[in-house]
Amino acid sequence: MTGDCSKTTSNIPSLPMEVDTAFLRSLRGVLKLAEMGTMFVACVCFAVASRPKYIAATCMEFVITFSLLLLYTLKLNKKLTLFFWPLVDLFNSLFAAVFILILSLIAVSTYTVTGTLGGGIVGFIATGLWCVDGCMLFKRVTFNQPRTSATGTVK
Repeated sequence: MTGDCSKTTSNIPSLPMEVDTAFLRSLRGVLKLAEMGTMFVACVCFAVASRPKYIAATCMEFVITFSLLLLYTLKLNKKLTLFFWPLVDLFNSLFAAVFILILSLIAVSTYTVTGTLGGGIVGFIATGLWCVDGCMLFKRVTFNQPRTSATGTVK
C-alpha cells in the first residue's frame, strides 16, 4: 500500500458545470452584485446596532439575491425549467423593493443608534437598485407575444 489516493476511481459521473461569466459583466449581473453588496452593508450596520429583526430581513434578501445570481451564473435557469425564472426574479425585485423600503423607513424614523440610521440609508439605495432591476426585467418579460431575434424577425 503506497498511500496514493490519486488513482482511486469513483462511480459518480462528473457533470461539467457551465459558468456564465458574461452575465456577471452584464448590467443585470452588476445590479445583482450591487444589491448583494448593499444588503451585506445594511446587515453589518444593523448587526452593529443590535437590531435582530432588521438583521434577519436583510440576510434573507441577501440570500435570495445570491441564489438568483448563482442561478443565472451557473446557467441553472436553463436546466430547471419548471419555473419562468425572469418572472420569479421580477416578483422578487418588486417584493424586495417594497419590503426593504418599509424596513428602511421604519429604521430611519425610529433609530437610536447610528448603525440603524446607516442601515436604513443603505436600504434606500438597495430599494433603488431593485426598482431598476424590476424595470429592466419588466421590459424583458413579454406575455403572449412571439419571440423576436436581434434583427426583428419572428422566431
